[in-house]
Amino acid sequence: MVSANARSAEQFWLVRNSSNSNAKVHMDNQQIILYAVPLSGVLALLYALFKASWVSKQDAGTEQMVVIAGHIADGAVAFLKREYKILAIFVLSVAVLLGFVNSGRPDSSPLISLSFIIGAICSGLAGYFGMKVATKANVRTTNAARTGLSSALNVAFSGGLVMGLSVVGLGVLGLSSLFIIYSNQFSDIGQVINVISGFSLGASSIALFARVGGGIYTKAADVGADLAGKVYEGIPEDDPRNPATIADNVGDNVGDVAGMGADLFESYVGAIIGTMVLGAAFLPVFNEMGINPIAGVILPLLLAAVGIVVSIFGSFFVKVKEGGNPQTGLNTGEFGATFIMAVLSYFIISYTLPASWIVGDTTYTALNVFFAVLTGLATGVLIGLITEYYCSTHNKPVVNIAYQSVTGAATNIIAGLGTGMMSTGLPIIVLSAAIILSFNFAGLYGIAIAAFGMLSVTGIQLAVDAYGPISDNAGGIAEMAGLPKEVRERTDKLDAVGNTTAAIGKGFAIGSAALTALALFAAFRQQAGITSIDISEPVIMAGLLLGAMLPFVFSALAMDAVGRAARDMITEVGRQFNEIPGLREGTAPAEFAHCVDISTKAALREMILPGLLGILVPVVVGFTSKDMLGGLLAGVTSSGVLMAIFQSNAGGAWDNAKKRIEGGIEFDGVLYGKGTEAHKAAVVGDTVGDPFKDTSGPSLNILMKLIAVVALVIAPLI
Repeated sequence: MVSANARSAEQFWLVRNSSNSNAKVHMDNQQIILYAVPLSGVLALLYALFKASWVSKQDAGTEQMVVIAGHIADGAVAFLKREYKILAIFVLSVAVLLGFVNSGRPDSSPLISLSFIIGAICSGLAGYFGMKVATKANVRTTNAARTGLSSALNVAFSGGLVMGLSVVGLGVLGLSSLFIIYSNQFSDIGQVINVISGFSLGASSIALFARVGGGIYTKAADVGADLAGKVYEGIPEDDPRNPATIADNVGDNVGDVAGMGADLFESYVGAIIGTMVLGAAFLPVFNEMGINPIAGVILPLLLAAVGIVVSIFGSFFVKVKEGGNPQTGLNTGEFGATFIMAVLSYFIISYTLPASWIVGDTTYTALNVFFAVLTGLATGVLIGLITEYYCSTHNKPVVNIAYQSVTGAATNIIAGLGTGMMSTGLPIIVLSAAIILSFNFAGLYGIAIAAFGMLSVTGIQLAVDAYGPISDNAGGIAEMAGLPKEVRERTDKLDAVGNTTAAIGKGFAIGSAALTALALFAAFRQQAGITSIDISEPVIMAGLLLGAMLPFVFSALAMDAVGRAARDMITEVGRQFNEIPGLREGTAPAEFAHCVDISTKAALREMILPGLLGILVPVVVGFTSKDMLGGLLAGVTSSGVLMAIFQSNAGGAWDNAKKRIEGGIEFDGVLYGKGTEAHKAAVVGDTVGDPFKDTSGPSLNILMKLIAVVALVIAPLI
């Protein structure tokens, strides 16, 4: 716990350094800049509103396209309303408990409940805003694809940009506003950070339920639609005769947009708060040096504010020429923003932190903190490139899975599992190097700031990620509306790139989750007064094994939920084909609402147990032994990172192997495409990979950080 008094520290500084007018002006300027940080959040939300308005003004196409898109939008909104009603009860219950536990404590306040509620609301709003615009952008992307690839990319990316800017805008606005308010309310910076940590807990809680619930919904519908349609009935993907197609497209929005938005919101906020907690340790030293005592605390907020501006600037470079590769345009915007952020970070850090300072036996420098940020940025780029190699349509791993599909589903699945396992190697080496480098540069604070460095341009990273499900929906609408073949070819081109960008986005999220979890682990040790974790101690080893087990049990719960719901979906599709006269011939309409209802009920029912697992386990273990909880955090982070990379990359590779065959691929002089036995085998592999990459895999990022945040919140109590 940080014991220094922030307000007294500032007053002490003014007395000791009243003659140093230049230093005082510098410190006052930092305070002014801090008050300007919420304005960057407002800027992000205003620009998101502008892009949302622009998307809405685009032509939605034919009447049939509008009707189909309306079914998708209605289903997505209906699901979120039902999900948020359940989560509202959970949020209010936990808020009351947090307020009661923290009342009367000198190092905290019942206001932690307010932080928790605001964090949960902001997380939910980020997902809701992104999903609302995505359900408008999908049909407009389809219509734009009728004229060209460039205009379609512009609409899809603009829809994704609303998601990205909503996440960073709400995150920065909420965190910085609460920090300013609580800094004026409480005198102890440790108390301020304890209370504000409730914001991260609220975001993490909503994110886990949203990601798991949305993931179960979308993959139950996707797996059911693919197997029932392509394999059992032999009809094309998104054929309007398939009753599960609307549910499948709804799932893209509630899982891959709203759920992903809540996921990245939690990652973004967690990285900032983890850095703030560790930055508070510099307060006494900075006070003695006569500089802004909370410089290390406010630095991630300043970097986040600049990252918003850089993300908006980078979005102007996302373009593609007709016949070009959309991946090139998306990479130009994303990696260009990363480079600009790296340059600007140097000036922000040099302005905020002193040239050097000493804490204990460790000497820190502003330059080394900058190198830690560079390490995080470079790590994100490298993991993204590695992920692209394993998941891109034209690279060797995906082509190999496609080739293995020729001999059946079994060899396809074996190849996909092998690819996913192998894909953990290089990212873990990169992450390990990043941990060592960033620690050598600036200790635990370096690891935390490196984690945020990976997420500093989340605005455009998430825009590129959210563009994928919008393009996927656009292809579905094109198929259901019976548009010309070239329209679907353009949307498929966007969708194939979207699968890769989604995998790259998951790589960023996993890497930042590992570093953020490590930073939160260090913050927990600091708050709980744990000096070291010795795995030779039986209690700690027990905690380590329990933690390593959790990602497996959590993944099993999510996978089983998808399997059960997909079985119900396939049964319902079969029933409709058998009982509705004319459905197979296309002369009678399918009953889409029944399939939407199956996915909705399954998602809401099945998300509860995995969500509670991440909240209750650290509480039970922590009150049993804080040392065991330390072991648990180490175990869940280690196995969670590996499982997340394995599942996300395997699923992405399976998906693009299927698309590779659908685009036509030749092996040994034979051309394989849609409808061939190789394609059916690839569909089976894709359906196995779907819950890997969109349900259990990405949810593990949240599980790791949620457990760490819960541990941090209860640390003063144990």
